[in-house]
Amino acid sequence: MKHILKTNYWIVADLLLIVFLLSSCQATGKSQLAGTENTAERKLEFRTNDEFLDYIQRVHINYMWEGAEPTSGLACERLHVDGIYPEDDADVITTGGSGFGIAGLLVGIDRGFISRTEGVERFHKITDYLAQADRFHDMWPHWLHGPTGKVKPFSRKDNGGDLVESAFLMQGLLCVRQYFREGNQREKELAAKIDTLWRGMEWNWYQNGQDVIYWHWSPEYAWEMNFPLEGYNEYLIAYILAAASPTYPVPASAYHNGWARGEAITTDAVAYNLPLLLKHNLRNNLAVLSSGPITLISDSTRGDLPTGMPATGRRTVTMP
Repeated sequence: MKHILKTNYWIVADLLLIVFLLSSCQATGKSQLAGTENTAERKLEFRTNDEFLDYIQRVHINYMWEGAEPTSGLACERLHVDGIYPEDDADVITTGGSGFGIAGLLVGIDRGFISRTEGVERFHKITDYLAQADRFHDMWPHWLHGPTGKVKPFSRKDNGGDLVESAFLMQGLLCVRQYFREGNQREKELAAKIDTLWRGMEWNWYQNGQDVIYWHWSPEYAWEMNFPLEGYNEYLIAYILAAASPTYPVPASAYHNGWARGEAITTDAVAYNLPLLLKHNLRNNLAVLSSGPITLISDSTRGDLPTGMPATGRRTVTMP
């Protein structure tokens, strides 16, 4: 299924970083993660920039590897090394952040920081957990209680499906699916599990009958959060995945009328002598003449590379 989307070229930088991470060295098949290092023992001198970057990448992966919530293998919302949690949230999982962490683990496997076998087993643990965790029209909430897989309200009315965080989670999982789909039997089984999760996500339900996608839905509060996704901001990937869904797609018009705001997304504004091309849409509307924080760009580009596309260009998106 093909859907026409429009996008811009400003989000290439984050993808270049991912490409660098994946190509910096060959995988050795042996785990090199030596544990979360004590601050006092951290290495401070490096012979080359490559050695320094290797070190930084390796130890940062540990947040998702050794620092993961033990039942699920997913990313904790907070990890306090002193073990003190004033808000009693040590067991809270962040679904969107887990998607970023999953992409990081995949980089770690490719670079040989984590063995392929260990990595595959962690991903099986993650996908088995997600298949049993609370979902709302097959979208996960922003937070889950790790030991039980039950929703942990992000706010009083935000206690159901979170389409944006689910998109961040799925873009990481789809990277894993593509990486292992032609592998051995165990790896193909993993890819199939992810495919089942992907095909279950009811993107068009979250339109609420409108020509736009909404962020939240809750069995208790329905659409009361009332947050239509309008760009430009961090949730471009939600529209890309929704349009590409093989089972519950949204029409291209939802992208043009929702995300692109009927062409109102474009701007002639200039910042630091650079054309912005797109209005970075924050709910307080203070970002019309601003490029916005880097998270508005980076969050969606772990799974999409709109290379060479001007702001008003068109591209075809397909997703098996």
